[in-house]
Amino acid sequence: MRRIGIFGGSFNPIHNGHAIIANYIMQHGGLDQLWLMVSPQNPLKQPHEMAGELHRLRMTEMVSHRIDGVETSAFEFTMPRPSYTIDTLHALQEKFSDDEFWLVIGADNWAVWDRWRAHDEIVQQFHLLIYPRLGFEVNIPDELSDRVHLVNAPIIELSSTTVRELLSQGQSIAFYVPADVEQYIVKHQLYTLA
Repeated sequence: MRRIGIFGGSFNPIHNGHAIIANYIMQHGGLDQLWLMVSPQNPLKQPHEMAGELHRLRMTEMVSHRIDGVETSAFEFTMPRPSYTIDTLHALQEKFSDDEFWLVIGADNWAVWDRWRAHDEIVQQFHLLIYPRLGFEVNIPDELSDRVHLVNAPIIELSSTTVRELLSQGQSIAFYVPADVEQYIVKHQLYTLA
C-alpha cells in the first residue's frame, strides 16, 4: 500500500513556495508519493481570476517533475465542479483502493477547518498533514492526534496573489517562480492586463 499525499490547489500560478513545501513534505512527511492536485474550479475563488486549467496544469508539471516522488494530477478535471475535497478523496479511494491518502493543507486552512464541507468526515476517514503558515497557530485536539500531524516545514510567505499582482503591474517575478514557469507565463501572456 502506498501512502499518497494530496496537496491540492489552484496553483494560479505555482510558485517557489509551493515547490519548497512539496519538496520538504516529500522528504519529511513519511509519504511514498505526493500528488499536486490542480483544482479546475475552487469553490472559494472567482473564476475570472484564474488562468486556464491546462495552463495551470502545465506550469505545475514543470515543478513536479523536478522533485522525486512528486507528481501533478489532473484527477479533479474529470469531476463535477466546483471541486470539494471530500468528493475528490472519496473518488481517489475508490479508484486506488489499495492506497492510503493523506490530505496536505496549510495552517491557514486548518484555522478555518470547520468551514470545509464534510470536515469531520475527512478527518475520520483520512489523515492530514499540516504545514505551518505565518500567524497561524496549529492546535490539534488530543482525539485527532493519531490522524492529524504537523510537519515542521519552513514558513514561506509567498502567494500566487503576489505573483499575479507583480505581473499585472509589469514587474519582474524572477525568483518568485521557477525560470521555466516565468517563461511560460510570458509566452502565453498570463495574468497581464489587456
